[in-house]
Amino acid sequence: MNHAVRGDQLVTGLILSGGGARAAYQVGVLAAIADLLPNAAHNPFPVIVGTSAGAINAVGLACGALHFTEAVHRLTAVWQGFHTSQVYRSDWSGVWRQAGRFLGHSLLGMGRQVPVALLDNAPLRELLSREMDFSGIAAAVRLRQLRAVAVTAFGYESGQAVTFYQGRATIDPWFRHRRVGVPTRLGVDHLLASAAIPLIFPPVKVNREYFGDGALRQSAPISPALHLGATRVLVVGVSGNPQGLNTNQPAPRTQTGLPPSLAQISGHMLNSTFIDNLEGDIELLERINHMSRLLPSEIASRGLGLKPVEVLVIAPSQPLDMIAARHRHELPKAMRLFLRGPGATKASGAAVLSYLLFEPGYCNELIELGYQDAMAQKEALVRFLGLAGAPETPIVAARLSS
Repeated sequence: MNHAVRGDQLVTGLILSGGGARAAYQVGVLAAIADLLPNAAHNPFPVIVGTSAGAINAVGLACGALHFTEAVHRLTAVWQGFHTSQVYRSDWSGVWRQAGRFLGHSLLGMGRQVPVALLDNAPLRELLSREMDFSGIAAAVRLRQLRAVAVTAFGYESGQAVTFYQGRATIDPWFRHRRVGVPTRLGVDHLLASAAIPLIFPPVKVNREYFGDGALRQSAPISPALHLGATRVLVVGVSGNPQGLNTNQPAPRTQTGLPPSLAQISGHMLNSTFIDNLEGDIELLERINHMSRLLPSEIASRGLGLKPVEVLVIAPSQPLDMIAARHRHELPKAMRLFLRGPGATKASGAAVLSYLLFEPGYCNELIELGYQDAMAQKEALVRFLGLAGAPETPIVAARLSS
């Protein structure tokens, strides 16, 4: 692993995991960090890595890395004003036309040359093309305000988790078992590929291969940040565990004794895809850190690849599926009817809804939750990021509460 970092220089990495609409939570955490920064223009994250919807937030942040707080404000404004129709077709004709195409493709083999899925996310392409200024990445790298930004997608033919990164020329590609890092100039297709939740959104062709959501088979979500030179990482998760990523206590759930609905099964599959690997990777890294501290100094100095990596995790303090259930009435009527049969509009199946509910009420509540959870760890964040002189009156908090 080539970190290409001299001496004991600390390089802070930011890891934004996937999760569809759940990624609104990340924006609240970023808003809190922006309020804590004494220098509004300073980018505290030389390495930024994202997967799925987290990839969109990561690249949006990297595009504005020369003016970090402004970039956070832009992300916040987009998420605060989100409507489902900006992400995927949610009107009657769009929903049923796409459902018909999906059934014809899946059951009758019609139109096999065109990738299809349950939902048509063409509006998201339009939104990203309009909102993203990818030239900001090269400018930030050139002015050394950014070391690298990366997004991960899953290759359906190769079976590999491919991390597409843009950054300094000194960063070498990497090749591991089912994990590779490829230097490139990032664009809209990379973001759409990384955020293409299997079956829900269509795969995207990048170069010669079709790619889907990067959380698929991503066995080591923290690894790309380390390959890009990070020596410590801030992980912003979207865990369904109301105690966050650091607990060993499972969340209490009501036992009904009823058979699981299709939405419940799908929700567990989505949680397994987006959350379990990240939690497992954090647990493994913590064990490696513990082992490295137990090694005698003369052995540790030999460079055995066990140098501790400091990790700070911020994750939801409340269950996001329950928040989604409270806001299910915001979903467009066509989508409510479409999801009613599988049970996604019921509280028991709201995990699926929590990934698809791109509406202001839900997104704003997640943003506020992310902000409050980050501020609850203010002392840890200030220490971790080496901040001093944080402003007393938060700017973004006022915007969130307005």
